[in-house]
Amino acid sequence: MTKVLVVADASWVRNEVRATLTSSKYEIIDHSDPGTAASMAVSQNVDAVITDLQIGAMGGMAVTRSIREATGSIQSPGLPVVLLLDRHADNFLARRSGAAAWLTKPFTSRQLEQALEAALESRSYTTGPENGTGQASE
Repeated sequence: MTKVLVVADASWVRNEVRATLTSSKYEIIDHSDPGTAASMAVSQNVDAVITDLQIGAMGGMAVTRSIREATGSIQSPGLPVVLLLDRHADNFLARRSGAAAWLTKPFTSRQLEQALEAALESRSYTTGPENGTGQASE
C-alpha cells in the first residue's frame, strides 16, 4: 500500500484528494500544518506527498523544498511531491520548488492519479493550459 501525505489547510482540498484516491492501494494521511509537513512525512514514512500551493504562511513551494531537504541525499532527490497549483502560470514556481509533478486545479481524478504515479516512478507530470490534459515524461 502506498502511503500518501496530503498537506492542505483547506479541508475541501484534502477531501477532494481523499475522494480521488479511494483505491485500496493508497493510505491517505491528512495534514493541515505546513510548518510540520516535513517532519510528519519522515515520522509517518510516507511514499509521496501531495501539497497545495496556497497553504498557510509557508506556501506549497516552501513545503516542497523542506520535504525534499528532509528526505533527500546526495544520491536521491528525496520524497516525491505533487504540487496542486491554482493557475497554469504557477508552473514556474512548481519547477523551481523541485516538485516531482504538478497539476492545476480543478483537476480530474485521472489527472491526480497519473501525477502521483508519475512522481512515484520518478517521472515528471504537468497539466497543459490548452486542454487540461496531463503530460508525463521520463
